[in-house]
Amino acid sequence: MDPRRTAQDVLRCDLCETPVAPMYCDICLIHLCKACVGEHLSEFAKEHKIVPFEKRGSSTKCPNHSLKICELYCEQCDIPICVQCTSSTQHQGHTFVYIVKILEKQRSVLQKDLQELEKFIYPKYQEIALSIPVQKSTHNTTSQKIASDISKHGEEMHRQIDVIIKKLNSDLDEMDSKYLAALNKYEDEIKHMLSDITQTIADLKKMLNSDDVGLVSAYKSRNAEFRRLPPKLTVTLPSFSPQKIDKQQISAHFGSLSELSIETKEQNYTMDSSSTEHSPPQGSLIDVPQIVTEINTDCEYVTNMSCLSDEDIWIQDISIIRLFNLQRGLLKSIQTKSGNCAEDIAVTGNGDLVYTDKTNGTVNIVRNKEIETVITLQGWTPSGVCTTSSGDILVVLESYYLQSQSRVVRYSGSTEKQSIQYNENGKALYSSGACGKYISENRNLDICVSDWEAHAVVVVNQAGKLRFTYNGNPSITKVLFYPHCITTDGQSRILIADNYNNRIHILDQDGQFLRFIDNCHLKKPFGICVDTRDNLFVSEISRCEIKKIQYCT
Repeated sequence: MDPRRTAQDVLRCDLCETPVAPMYCDICLIHLCKACVGEHLSEFAKEHKIVPFEKRGSSTKCPNHSLKICELYCEQCDIPICVQCTSSTQHQGHTFVYIVKILEKQRSVLQKDLQELEKFIYPKYQEIALSIPVQKSTHNTTSQKIASDISKHGEEMHRQIDVIIKKLNSDLDEMDSKYLAALNKYEDEIKHMLSDITQTIADLKKMLNSDDVGLVSAYKSRNAEFRRLPPKLTVTLPSFSPQKIDKQQISAHFGSLSELSIETKEQNYTMDSSSTEHSPPQGSLIDVPQIVTEINTDCEYVTNMSCLSDEDIWIQDISIIRLFNLQRGLLKSIQTKSGNCAEDIAVTGNGDLVYTDKTNGTVNIVRNKEIETVITLQGWTPSGVCTTSSGDILVVLESYYLQSQSRVVRYSGSTEKQSIQYNENGKALYSSGACGKYISENRNLDICVSDWEAHAVVVVNQAGKLRFTYNGNPSITKVLFYPHCITTDGQSRILIADNYNNRIHILDQDGQFLRFIDNCHLKKPFGICVDTRDNLFVSEISRCEIKKIQYCT
């Protein structure tokens, strides 16, 4: 891309080229200096509405009569209309009121909502927010007391166990003493009998060798006494029989914590009917998109992006692809396998990173920091890439050799399953230019391609049949529509980065224009993606910051 084309044009009067043009015609969509306002109003053949430049776009143009301003409001159709519309059959018999009255009525509703928010709802939320630190403090105190009670109860149980152990050891010592005393007494009796037997043996030997009739005749046998052996001492030693430890029983005997109960109860304050009457349904576009935050990536040149989760985003920075966390900043960086600049990036349902390398004609997948080339092309170069709900990969391919053709190919792994190139009349769906084309699959399985050189977004169904082409709503876009990155959200809306007009286009799934996002100081938006909550992330050419924008409820 020519970098000179990204510079901001100086705001000049469209009639005299004066560098300062503070006024704007909301009908003719031109910038005017104060000196040229009268000249412009002198063109009586057209209607004009001159407003300060800051209030451009405040006039509602009639969708049926592009050169007319909606000054009336049809109550039956609930739409703004111009004077010329009142004579049409579409509004025959309807009631018309001046649109200023509708604005006054809506301002009254807005004022009432603002008053309720400021005086009742916001203070109530503040009160709730202030009560949370008190609840945290109370919780900490209560939790510390419970922990102290648990410790004290554990110490008491330990003391009781120590008493039991001491009593068992004392009983064992007493048994040991009785056992030893019995053994000692038994030992003394046996020793005494052994002494008597020893003496008797000695006396018998002496008498056998003696001729003393008196000594021999006086002998009295004690063998009958010695034959009666002493009673056998039988001792049953004590044993310890520990009770099996039952953790549940111990827990039951020790004590238990009651269940933690967390519940939300309806607050006393409720929105009144005037407040809820105008609350938009979930997922509706909000009137004024807002910048939620701006993330400084410290990248050299942020182009394409893809959400890994609501907190983690892959960002393409020339040949480096970086994973950023919205809170913690840079998580990791990956150098492309070839060292070339990646053309586009996407994330699979499994959380793997996919990128296209236009220089060497490959499609690559990053799994656990390992880069695998899954598709190598011959004669074609890959541009935009996205993953599908079924796990396939959609790639926009361009060829310099086949008469500069372009097509969309569906791959399952490295196998080509489908090729989309022509409409029913055999005409090319996509331009033959080599400038980047980006792609996204919608929730209804439509395939959406932004075609920069064709100034168009081309949408086909899953079978490849053309559904519609969007050319940038030329009735309200002064500069040509140059679509860059494209994405879809949870409501099947299509979002397109319009680089030269500094805005994001939002379409419904059938190609009907819904609105612009052009109020968030966007400068050359390029990469866009949405998270699961339909928050929009936008990168701007040659800037290292990313804007997170809320555009729907």
